[in-house]
Amino acid sequence: MPEAPAPAASAPAMPPADQARRAATRRRAVLMVMGAAGIFAVAGAFVKALGGEVPLAQVVLCRNLFAIPALLPLLWQAGGVRALRTRNPGLHGLRLIGGLLGMVGTFYGLTVLPIATVTALGFTMPLFLTLLSIPLLGERVGPRRGLAVLAGFGGVLLMTLPTGAAGGSLSGLGAVLLGALGWALAMISIRRMGDAGEANVTIVLWFAFGATLLSALAAIPVWVPPTPGQWALLAGIGLVSAVAQLMMTDAYRRGEATLLAPFEYSAILWTTALGVLVWAELPDGWDLAGMAVLVGSGLYIWHREVTLGLRR
Repeated sequence: MPEAPAPAASAPAMPPADQARRAATRRRAVLMVMGAAGIFAVAGAFVKALGGEVPLAQVVLCRNLFAIPALLPLLWQAGGVRALRTRNPGLHGLRLIGGLLGMVGTFYGLTVLPIATVTALGFTMPLFLTLLSIPLLGERVGPRRGLAVLAGFGGVLLMTLPTGAAGGSLSGLGAVLLGALGWALAMISIRRMGDAGEANVTIVLWFAFGATLLSALAAIPVWVPPTPGQWALLAGIGLVSAVAQLMMTDAYRRGEATLLAPFEYSAILWTTALGVLVWAELPDGWDLAGMAVLVGSGLYIWHREVTLGLRR
């Protein structure tokens, strides 16, 4: 058996006033994460409300275009155009491809699947991230995390049984899983850029401008003039997503990732409530079992990542 680590020297006691401020800051960070998860759920509801009547490329374009005004203050604070200077164009390209793949897969899934099912399937991203970290990051995945990955995909199978909500659209299921793979690729590229010293604002802005340009090129040939109501939904998708992203960023600046990451799973509660109240999408037993297994495996992988990180 490996030797137990030596006990760390006890840290000096924190004054009560500082403890109270720290506790308040952490509570605020948790609330920000849960609020951001809820706002992201609203953005997903806007996509679903479009009902597939607007081409996907057009939806992706508006998602990115209408988010840019909320991100421009970041560009200004970072020194203007100088914030876009980078020595990692290849990794930004991978981030762009992965992020766009994630958006397309998720948005298509929202048009054919219940919103809670899409959210739950999106949490396969940590499973793909674990698998991709082996060849792309050179990480070792032990048997415990390997079993957690297998269990997570077992949860997906539960949700695809004939009586499950996802069983009615294999194309939607495949699209969302492909989107989760895209998000995992994006996370791999972000991690590698972070290790290389790339600034967060540079990563965010490169994606915002690049995704807007590429989705505009794809949207022009299939453009459909939106109705006023559709314009409102399209603008809402971009603005709401940007606000949620800023809230999530602020939360992770204030609190530890080890504290906040599990609260991102509150998105399933938000989307389940929206699905029931707006579209009468009531999950059945297979759906709930699959969601539980997926969340459990994701939380275990997160726990192992934290444990191994602390040991390193």
